[in-house]
Amino acid sequence: MWSNFFMQEEEGRIGAGGMGPSDARATAMTMLKGSRGAKRRAQAASKMSDSQEGKIKLAFFVAIVGVTLTVLGVGTEFWVELAPPKSFYNNQTCLTAHYGLWKGCLRTLWVSDIDPERESCGPADLPGESNCTYFKFFTSGENAVIFNKTTTKNMNIAAAILALLSLCMMVTGSICISMSLSKGVPFFLKPASFCFILSGILVFLSLIVFHQSVLSLLASDHSVPLHHDLAWSVACVGSAGAIVILAGVIFIILSLPYSPWEKCLPHNRSAT
Repeated sequence: MWSNFFMQEEEGRIGAGGMGPSDARATAMTMLKGSRGAKRRAQAASKMSDSQEGKIKLAFFVAIVGVTLTVLGVGTEFWVELAPPKSFYNNQTCLTAHYGLWKGCLRTLWVSDIDPERESCGPADLPGESNCTYFKFFTSGENAVIFNKTTTKNMNIAAAILALLSLCMMVTGSICISMSLSKGVPFFLKPASFCFILSGILVFLSLIVFHQSVLSLLASDHSVPLHHDLAWSVACVGSAGAIVILAGVIFIILSLPYSPWEKCLPHNRSAT
């Protein structure tokens, strides 16, 4: 009799708004499942979609093209060509020089191979004997002498350092994009965009410093008149700087939580 009385009293408490042990466990399980579901939804929202991954791969291909052009331009010695008049030596051959960040070449050309309408010796890609040497100001600190003109080693070294720094930033940005694609998250897009934009700026700074070093070289001596032209290596590096900056801007757009086009298109649709 007393046990029935206590059971009825307990049921009355639960019916009045209390919670039994089984109900408490059920509520706890429901809350745990809800938290796990919220965590899964948050992880799913942080994952990139297939379309976004495809856009990132396309932009990464553009960046790789810029990196390749930078490596090609930095590693070659056709940044500038220096040529005296083809009649300066009064013989059947003439000399022309071309150099880059690391070494310079002196090339002997046949006058008969040069365009008759061209006044200076060159271009340097004509057949002839070539003698190339690495600049000594990277090792012993000595300036190079080209056609009695002396290089400015500080400017040349500064241009080389800026080019190397730009390559390092490009490699860092490429690593960030690779990690973003492997993990499937857009978290690394912003650091990658910063690296690519900064590398492009460093590339243009390297070109500016190198051009100033060329002007300083030409002004060091006036005994030999020279005609100078920026060669195809500079064109590669300049194009690479523009390409990597474009890739960095695309990565910034792709890292945004919303699409800029979707922000603009609804207004256009409502207006139409």
